[in-house]
Amino acid sequence: MTDLPRKRRVSVVLFEGFELLDVFGPVELLGHVPHVAVDYVGPHLGPVRSSQGAQIVADLSYPQLATPDIVLVPGGAGTRRLVTDGAFLSWLAETGEHSQLVVSVCTGSAVLAAAGLLEGYRATSNKLAFTWASSFGRNVGWEPHARWVEDGDRWTSSGVAAGMDMTAALIASLFGPGVREAAVIRAEYQPQTDSTVDPFAQVHELT
Repeated sequence: MTDLPRKRRVSVVLFEGFELLDVFGPVELLGHVPHVAVDYVGPHLGPVRSSQGAQIVADLSYPQLATPDIVLVPGGAGTRRLVTDGAFLSWLAETGEHSQLVVSVCTGSAVLAAAGLLEGYRATSNKLAFTWASSFGRNVGWEPHARWVEDGDRWTSSGVAAGMDMTAALIASLFGPGVREAAVIRAEYQPQTDSTVDPFAQVHELT
């Protein structure tokens, strides 16, 4: 008898001004994985507005969140405020330290770094905002030429749509390539499977 993969709980951290595709891209793929449950945590219960104006209803407020298996932090214009929000960063640091995996999309990695969750890890971020994002953290190995970076229990992606490529790789890592293939086929998406291929580093003249 083959053991079934353990169910994983993914908690998506919402905040005012999050980037919509940073959330919906990964969630679309995760939604096709039967062993994943997704919930949304925000600064308060109820609707939280994205940079694009669409809102997601938070199931839990930050203090209500029990330790998730995976915490996912998106990017967006709102991250510019979060990196100086001491109360939020303290909460995120505590939550991340007790989670099995800490994942970010886009400038969400700047928030992770500001919270101290990337110390001693390699990471990447949105290439347009890379200079700003990489200014956070004392001992972070920022990699400009990466679609995403996996370093132990930390996964970080480049900007926006890159989060889908990282999520496809994460699904394969947790559940196997067959589960990933089933998810991307259902989404009719062809992910980049080589994390080192990142044309936007050159577009934004990163060295």
